[in-house]
Amino acid sequence: MAAGLPDLVDVQRLAEGAAVLERVYGMSELPRVQDLLAEARGELRASFGFERAASGRAMARVEIHAEPQLVCQRCMQGFAFPVSAGSEVEFAGDEAAGAADTEREFFRMDTGLVSLRELAEEELLLALPIAAACSTPQSCGNAPSLATEAEGSAGSEEMRRPFSALQDLLKRT
Repeated sequence: MAAGLPDLVDVQRLAEGAAVLERVYGMSELPRVQDLLAEARGELRASFGFERAASGRAMARVEIHAEPQLVCQRCMQGFAFPVSAGSEVEFAGDEAAGAADTEREFFRMDTGLVSLRELAEEELLLALPIAAACSTPQSCGNAPSLATEAEGSAGSEEMRRPFSALQDLLKRT
């Protein structure tokens, strides 16, 4: 983030002025995504457009763009995962007053101040897959691909059956 720009902002004041803010965060500045990253390099670009919702509450249109280096859950190697996502968030200080009457995501704030970094990080977490995997299994890290294994066994007369010994044991009982 650029020096001198505040992270905590007054969303009510920004909504009154229909402010648009842009921020850039290094992946190393986002503590909640660290466990998902192969490397903490790269950046998260975020844009926040504030305005008043029909309910009268402050809201923001949050858009992010990033290319984090995630860990593939098949081969355990790092790979780039491009992310472009956005959502609308409504802010309220009272939980009961917010969640029921809005179709937007709801963000509860205690002090009237909101961390832009946390909003951007939350949007990134929502956009990431639950179990990250390389886009093409055939080139997934150093792991042998299923297609290669199938081609190799198609030429042999007998298919390898890892549980055939178990089948023999069941026949004996």
